[in-house]
Amino acid sequence: MKRPTQADVARLAGVSRATVSNVMNGRVDDKIPVSKETRQRVLDAIAELNYTPDIRAQSLRSGSTKTVGVMLPVYENPFFWQILTGISAEAERNNYSVLLTPGSDAPQREQYLLRELAQQRIDGLILLSSSKHLPNPVAQQLHQSAKPIVQISSADSKFAYAHDHLHDTYADGARALLEHLIDLGHRRIGFVYGVVHEPQGYDRLLTYEAIMKETGFYSPDLVVRCGQAMEDGYNATLRLLQQPSRPTALLAINDLLGLAAIRAAVDLGLHVPGDVSIGSFDNIPFGVYSVPRLTTVSGNPQQLGCRAFQLLLWRIQDPEHPQEVVRASSALIIRESTGPVPES
Repeated sequence: MKRPTQADVARLAGVSRATVSNVMNGRVDDKIPVSKETRQRVLDAIAELNYTPDIRAQSLRSGSTKTVGVMLPVYENPFFWQILTGISAEAERNNYSVLLTPGSDAPQREQYLLRELAQQRIDGLILLSSSKHLPNPVAQQLHQSAKPIVQISSADSKFAYAHDHLHDTYADGARALLEHLIDLGHRRIGFVYGVVHEPQGYDRLLTYEAIMKETGFYSPDLVVRCGQAMEDGYNATLRLLQQPSRPTALLAINDLLGLAAIRAAVDLGLHVPGDVSIGSFDNIPFGVYSVPRLTTVSGNPQQLGCRAFQLLLWRIQDPEHPQEVVRASSALIIRESTGPVPES
């Protein structure tokens, strides 16, 4: 069945196509006078024909698709979906749609997905790539696409193709969490460092190493590298807590691994925080309902997503807008999973 057109609406309502367009786009005022009767005839015709605008045709005429592309890491971590919630809410508020592309643990696959996303009919891109560096051909393609790009990263970005940056760093939050544990008397503090690519989480790892060295408590055997899955974090925690001189406190790179660390401690017959304190990062909703409730550092991911879309919208509306580099804040949230160092 043929899709109804604006011309069909105009014919049924007995008006011009310009009048239909003005009514549909709300351009009815003193400058473009349309009587209430005429406006109602147009609305009735739209309802009778079940007419909807052809978005593709509109975007071709205007040069704007009212769609932004978003690449998120493929992680199961709810933190990234909270960022997406913020992006989507701000996009909806500004009458934009979101085209989501999941990233990949495999760099070549992620680069392919990024190239595909850049080729879509979109007005701009928001990227949370798991790769720190992109091959020149991919970076060049992004540059040639001439699309505004906002990047969210936990380190100072070196990407030449991003116009604006949200520096999502936990460095201050990591310092606050470590100082909290040290104030509680902890000296042997382990770190479950579970990432896909080594540079991820450097804001936390480098802060941990610096503070532990400053205080004289650093020991390389207290850092266990592992994968990103909860099972990886669980096994890494077992290795740490089965050391002859086990740590009395643990940091996990994110809340998912923090929850896995609690499970591992309990399975070893330890009490959290009586025998071992555990803190992590992201403030995902699950941490409020774990037993015990998880001490964490919050990066306010929904606000981060909103801010990323706002930066992108400014860039879309004004390509010559000065580059924005925004440093996001973090805050320590002390709950039940951290407590005083156990008595020896």
